[in-house]
Amino acid sequence: MSGLCSERVAIVTGAGRGLGRAHALALAAEGAKVVVNDLGVGLDGTGCGTGPAQLVVDEIVAGGGQAVVHGGDIATAEGAASLIRAAVETYGRLDTLVNNAGFLRDRMLVNLGEDDWDAVMRVHLRGHFLPLKYAAAHWRAEARAGRVPTARVVNTSSGAGLLGSVGQGNYSAAKAGIIGLTLVAAAEMGRYGVLVNAIAPAARTRMTEATFAETMAAPDTGFDAMAPENVSPLVVWLGSAACAGVTGRVFEAEGGRITVMEGWRPGPTADKAARWSPAEAGEATLKLLAEATIPEPVYGAQ
Repeated sequence: MSGLCSERVAIVTGAGRGLGRAHALALAAEGAKVVVNDLGVGLDGTGCGTGPAQLVVDEIVAGGGQAVVHGGDIATAEGAASLIRAAVETYGRLDTLVNNAGFLRDRMLVNLGEDDWDAVMRVHLRGHFLPLKYAAAHWRAEARAGRVPTARVVNTSSGAGLLGSVGQGNYSAAKAGIIGLTLVAAAEMGRYGVLVNAIAPAARTRMTEATFAETMAAPDTGFDAMAPENVSPLVVWLGSAACAGVTGRVFEAEGGRITVMEGWRPGPTADKAARWSPAEAGEATLKLLAEATIPEPVYGAQ
């Protein structure tokens, strides 16, 4: 390995399995000291236990790296604050935050209960906001003390957040919110030496292998395009000092493919310079749509 993250201290949430585990191992392989956060919950967020996180720590240590377990709930203020303290008190610093924790409670909108909506919003959106909030406060204090950090945040969105996904109204809304949060954090934290980006990965995890079983199945031979380890090199680079100047960006990562997502941007426009009537507005809108790029299919739609 190149030691791209040598001497850096990284936090990875939801790092007991899947993408988070792959990110933690990849960061450690490049020299980072890693705080491995995971509650050990089931696919729907129920249950609790730090066993999966401990297994990842054991694997990192067995490979000659350094890592510790954090079993706090990062969707609570105390859990998120203690996560940042775990890095600073154990290793003396914090350089990289990878927000990855999440689970699914899929339902069609007419069957989606408020509890399932709130639970998914809590883990994905609040679970990104609170660690970011406390990490940002730490880095701002460092910058104001004359120790400007070379800090990095990598948030985890999804194709569902970019394009929507049938049966995942709660998850898609949360993942879209993470993109908005990323853009705001990048704008606010740049002055303190913090770069903030997001990824929209496609990989085989507990959340995808049941929903998209055929697509996510590992091949018998050849390149395993859906292996979560394929996404981690981009995360490592975004979490390193090498990505200087890259902030406020969203990247799709799948197999051997990396795509810069360009998001919402102005398309065809009509300006009457006066108030439209409803009929005029409709006619103008239909003309604009005829000139516009046809949107991608809704993610997950049949």
